[in-house]
Amino acid sequence: MTLEFGLTTGHYNTKYAPLAALAVAFQHRDILEPLRNVDLGMKKREIAGTEKLIQVLVSILAGCETISEINTRLRPEQGLAQVWGWSRFVDQSTHSRTLDALTQMNLLHLRDATTTILRQHGQTVQHDWRGFLRFDFDLSGLPCSAASELSTKGYFSGKKTSLGGSWLVSAPSNIGKPSGQTFSLAIAIPSNA
Repeated sequence: MTLEFGLTTGHYNTKYAPLAALAVAFQHRDILEPLRNVDLGMKKREIAGTEKLIQVLVSILAGCETISEINTRLRPEQGLAQVWGWSRFVDQSTHSRTLDALTQMNLLHLRDATTTILRQHGQTVQHDWRGFLRFDFDLSGLPCSAASELSTKGYFSGKKTSLGGSWLVSAPSNIGKPSGQTFSLAIAIPSNA
């Protein structure tokens, strides 16, 4: 699959171009097909119930923290909606009603569908378990200068702690992380006592 980016004579503008590229990749590999096959038992008015849930997923990927942000962030993005296969993003109230109407059985079917997607496309499931699985669990903020692009004054923990009072000192040495861009083992190696 090759994606081409170029100039057109038409007027297309979106601030979510990476989501458009993601839509093409998802459609090419049928990644969301297990979600589309879930029967939610809802009437199809504008779009199917599973398509509404995919729109909620797209809103999360677009950085919406609440359903109501769909109206302000995604509803104006008709080009992005068309790339995903919809004429437009539906109203946030439609999404709210859809989420409210989900039953326990619907949630079980959705869980099965997402598990299928994870098993087919997830990197962790395909990991060679004869070796180590490495992951980065450093959740600390990184300092930046005031001249950095889009930098703002932040709030990390509310208080400064001495190195002796931080959790890294009390963590076992095989899972503690020194500063910098490094990683740690996902499993603890027993020490010889």
